[in-house]
Amino acid sequence: MIQRVNPQADFIAIEHEVLDFWKEKDIFQKRRDANAGKPKWSFIDGPITANNPMGVHHAWGRTLKDLYNRYKAMDGHELRYQNGFDCQGLWIEVEVEKELGFKSKRDVEEFGIEKFINMCKERVHKYSAVQTEQSKRLGYWMDWDNSYYTMSDENNYTIWGFLKKLFEEGKIYRGSDVVPWSGRSGTSYSQMEIIEGRKLVAHQAVFVRFPLRDRANEYLLVWTTTPWTLTSNVVAGVNGNLDYVKLKAADGSIYYFAEENLEFQRLDKQFKEKKQWIEGVPKLKTIAQIFKERGGYEILGTVKGDEMVGWTYDG
Repeated sequence: MIQRVNPQADFIAIEHEVLDFWKEKDIFQKRRDANAGKPKWSFIDGPITANNPMGVHHAWGRTLKDLYNRYKAMDGHELRYQNGFDCQGLWIEVEVEKELGFKSKRDVEEFGIEKFINMCKERVHKYSAVQTEQSKRLGYWMDWDNSYYTMSDENNYTIWGFLKKLFEEGKIYRGSDVVPWSGRSGTSYSQMEIIEGRKLVAHQAVFVRFPLRDRANEYLLVWTTTPWTLTSNVVAGVNGNLDYVKLKAADGSIYYFAEENLEFQRLDKQFKEKKQWIEGVPKLKTIAQIFKERGGYEILGTVKGDEMVGWTYDG
């Protein structure tokens, strides 16, 4: 006999029923026991930072990871369900500073570095437990009793031992690099920490004309969204394979720029889709539109990019 399905399903209640069934019957361990001794497939979760409760983006990622694990388990593999927690970095430290009301690195030093570190560790333990329960609620199957922590002695000694081995083999060197730097915290930023603070802002883009030497009243036309870098620019680049238009403006000035840019609508896709576009910012004009508004223009011809190599101009 087929039972009638309730059209008003309580999905949350159903989820809890399934989770409770898995827990009561120890389904996860039975799945592992059934695959013991079979071909191995190792999964090591790239750790999320144990700094706050998980966000929806963590749920998306963990759902996809769980799909792979479940498929491999059903395909007859003995799995390593290795979860981990990232315990280090500015994110945790900054949150602890907020809790303590600190405004600078000096506040941390006056408070006591060891005390501050211990508070960071306490935050990690608090939110790793929160994230574990959230992940179980999500239905994510992992060996939760054996999660690794990047702040553990085992992890750090392993890394130090590996670095020592590389040093002995001559594979470690001292060098210089340019990195994002926090003047407040006195440390470098990771790329992810920089991206985290991004926000959409409107700013001015400018067209700049560079007067060509030995060519009276002739100019290179350059467009930039970062005019503050112009004082340090030392060269204008050309593509040897492109055609560059020679345009005469209404005032008699002559400009050189890539032919494709004459009618090119900059950021047209972003404007139409309103993605990465601030409401109220007008659509950008083409170069042709700008010159038409200033009395019109005449195309005198084109020049190949490789013919322009070596031209000099005044910045």
